[in-house]
Amino acid sequence: MEFIDYYKILGVSKNASEADIKKAYRKLARKYHPDLNPNDKEAEKKFKEINEANEVLSNAENRKKYDQYGKDWQHAEAFEQARQSQQYSRPGKQQYYSDFAEGDFSDFFESMFGTGSRGYRRSQVKFRGEDYNAELRLDLMDVYKTHKRTLTVNEKNIRITIPAGVENGQTIKIKGHGGPGIGGGPNGDLYITFAIDNNTFFKRDKSDLHLTKEIDLYTAVLGGDITINTLDGKVRLTVKPETQSGAKVKLKGKGFPKYKKEGQFGDLYITYTVKIPKNISEKQKELFRELSKL
Repeated sequence: MEFIDYYKILGVSKNASEADIKKAYRKLARKYHPDLNPNDKEAEKKFKEINEANEVLSNAENRKKYDQYGKDWQHAEAFEQARQSQQYSRPGKQQYYSDFAEGDFSDFFESMFGTGSRGYRRSQVKFRGEDYNAELRLDLMDVYKTHKRTLTVNEKNIRITIPAGVENGQTIKIKGHGGPGIGGGPNGDLYITFAIDNNTFFKRDKSDLHLTKEIDLYTAVLGGDITINTLDGKVRLTVKPETQSGAKVKLKGKGFPKYKKEGQFGDLYITYTVKIPKNISEKQKELFRELSKL
């Protein structure tokens, strides 16, 4: 029976930890799996060797026997039992086990058990399918309300629900819609990252919106009514007299939908900027001079 170096097959040292062996095995098993290498006899052979090496080295007891007895590790118990009896007899010959060198194990095992094939079971390896990643580009108003949309991923149509309030750069997981599993393993998942284009006048901060509104000097000084555009319609707003440029007001509940909180909205913050009049007449200038004296 030819010696097979299981450590070499997995590409690890004899001092490798259990975690190192597991990591090396999974990497190689995926690489040479028959489902990924159809009709490749060499890959199939390599896959069997990898499984064989893993079954021995991933089991602490089997690994200990392998390290001590090499290719004859399966017959270690029989050897130990025979060794305890100190000797065995063949017709016309007597030999003591204490005389065995390490290299003589094979002759002893073959004399007792023959050169039959290895008798341990090869396990069916299951691998989880590959995860898919996709980007979905939408306008801000597309995520103002919850809606359904059909995506095409790897030539398959997938119907998904996009919740209102999804943020730019946010990623959601669609379970089981990634790559197919290998060897009966589960499918991978689909991860969708949203790219939200804000084509509105509002600046978004999660569920809050911000808007800069310009008012004229006279409205800022004397007060008055103005109309504000929100995402769900127009709102009439009263500006207080003597409003300063940079002053802010909050419109509660007039912001953006809160993610997965049906019927809840953030707030809309209005920042006023006062517009200084241009090309004023001499009469208007005179009035301002009079005001400055007061």
